[in-house]
Amino acid sequence: MTEASTQPFISANPIYTGQPEDLKFAYWVPNVSGGLVVSNVEQRTDWGYDYNVKLAQTAENVGFEYALSQVRYLSSYGAAQQHESTSISLALLLATERLKVIAAIHPGIWEPMVLAKYILTADQFSKGRAAINVVSGWFKDEYTKLGLPWLDHNERYRRSAEFIEVVRKLFTEENVQFRGDFYTVNDFTLRPGPYPVEGRPYPEIFQGGNSTAARDNGGRHADWYFSNGKDFDGFREQYADVTKVAEANNRKVRFGLHGFAIVRDTEAEAREQLREIIAHADEGSVNGFRESVQEAGASTSDKKGMWADSSFEDLVQYNDGFRTQLIGTPEQVADRIIEYKKLGVDLVLTAFLHFQEELEAFGKTVIPIVREKEAELVNKGLLTPAGV
Repeated sequence: MTEASTQPFISANPIYTGQPEDLKFAYWVPNVSGGLVVSNVEQRTDWGYDYNVKLAQTAENVGFEYALSQVRYLSSYGAAQQHESTSISLALLLATERLKVIAAIHPGIWEPMVLAKYILTADQFSKGRAAINVVSGWFKDEYTKLGLPWLDHNERYRRSAEFIEVVRKLFTEENVQFRGDFYTVNDFTLRPGPYPVEGRPYPEIFQGGNSTAARDNGGRHADWYFSNGKDFDGFREQYADVTKVAEANNRKVRFGLHGFAIVRDTEAEAREQLREIIAHADEGSVNGFRESVQEAGASTSDKKGMWADSSFEDLVQYNDGFRTQLIGTPEQVADRIIEYKKLGVDLVLTAFLHFQEELEAFGKTVIPIVREKEAELVNKGLLTPAGV
């Protein structure tokens, strides 16, 4: 077996050096039509291949380390067209040199072995830059219209937990054996394994969600936990819950937070842009989305999950991105990002109205200010060393 496929199993993906880590920046890949807000306001964003290649190349050149490809199979809620997430992720990996691309995938639609094999191939081709985001699913029609079973909320997360464990085993072990309620593996080995990258034993596994089941899965199984947009108190609560579970299982989980960024020369201009987006919301699509996501957080017994308490204004941005309040001048947005870092955010997942120009401007204005402020905190001894 090659060096690339014999790395030992490690329960958390990074090797922590004891030094404070720079905050990571990611962006949503606009691989579905309609942009990232459900609004009739102008969005100078394109879902096509050429636009996304140029965007990915721009992103890695201005300080972004990750991109997250969306997953959508059916036309809905302003997303009439879509490119499949793993395919466009591989395309972007091959068109870039440093950018890590995370493909969102659904258990129940993917089999873990097929997905693991695809990702390992992408990982080899990209020299260790492939990753996945395991999405437990909220859009019932994407399952039932294919004749696939639609599980209730907590069962979907139980299936995702098994899926992650099977995929991780296939990434890291030979002669894999697994017996679960959803998946069975009998003496199976994938070759080649992950491309060898120091400090990264296998392609990173992200998992999103806000519910109690999602938090438990994040703490027990994922390398990264993605949160919808949250204010400071909302993130504190999730961080505490997931970290408690992780520590009980002798694990370390890193945290990503979504935020829709509106960065302008003045705060007044940024706030006016937000007002315009909401004022021109596509009410039919927003309300249709609201009805469909009742299968998510609102369906749980404790009503604690994705979109369970989202207002109409929140849902104009699919993932509650306005709540994070990355709105204002470059300095104001950088200040807010630093406050989130102090609370435990390791990665900020951004979305924009006009992706190409706004992502580039964010990289050239906001990210350098964040780096300066991180350096100041390190010099003052105010950042906790990674892994501690």
